[in-house]
Amino acid sequence: MTRDLLGYGAHPPHPRWPGGARVAVSFVLNLEEGAEYAISEGDGHNEAVYEVIDRLEGIPDPCLQSHFDYGTRAGWWRIMDVLERFGVPCTVSACGRAVERSPALAQDAVRRGHEVSAHGWRWESHARMPEAEERAAIQRTVAVIQSVTGVRPVGWHTRSAASPNTRRLLMEAGGFLYDSDYYGDDLPCTLARPGQRPYVVLPYAFDTNDMQFQHTHRFVRATDFSGYVNDAFDWLWREGAVAPKMMSVGLHLRMLGRPGRMAALEHILEHMLGRGDVWIARRDAIARHWLGTAADQPGA
Repeated sequence: MTRDLLGYGAHPPHPRWPGGARVAVSFVLNLEEGAEYAISEGDGHNEAVYEVIDRLEGIPDPCLQSHFDYGTRAGWWRIMDVLERFGVPCTVSACGRAVERSPALAQDAVRRGHEVSAHGWRWESHARMPEAEERAAIQRTVAVIQSVTGVRPVGWHTRSAASPNTRRLLMEAGGFLYDSDYYGDDLPCTLARPGQRPYVVLPYAFDTNDMQFQHTHRFVRATDFSGYVNDAFDWLWREGAVAPKMMSVGLHLRMLGRPGRMAALEHILEHMLGRGDVWIARRDAIARHWLGTAADQPGA
């Protein structure tokens, strides 16, 4: 695994976003519910990442599980309705098991014109996953998403840390155009694949992300989230007069989908669209545009 601490430096490539946009914005809606670990469903432990204070070990946790249930039962429809009202596409980053258990949601996403990309089979880190197991998880995830939606996923994002093998396995699998397992830049980079079309690394972000509602003293009200995201957008927008960039906004059904938080998405979309010179696009569209206009630029 190579590491480049300089990247593009003081002279980043100009991505020439469509319409002369100063910022390309990617909204990523994570579909993970049903793929989290739960003793009640035969797993050896319960998921431990959420707002619930008490952590139950060795026994089922119906409290935590029902918080995940909220995402697919209520949150999905609120978020999708807002995106549709503003005419904004997103990338649904979906765990294979979540799609298998809630196929109607993945199908609804495709009907609305959104991308469904792969987010692992389970909602889990791949950091210590054996290579054969990881290869099988990638294949199983692709097969289920393609079977349910009729569209083969071309993007991938690993929860938390990827393994040393993840990107190589994705590139070897064929069919993947990009992954989002990088947080170190505001622009994509291109990786060469001998004999194949180049591969794109699209940066992702945890700060412009509703996951910060989980953490005390970070986002509390909807305006905390929208204010932070809009500040980030405004800064990139100013830079974009000379050097356009890419911005990711991460959303989760069970987090943003709560009534007290939904106004954040409205505020963000109103602000971005009102500012103008913005291209809000699916991640596959951003990757394809990058390859079509900036593939000759050096990778980061």
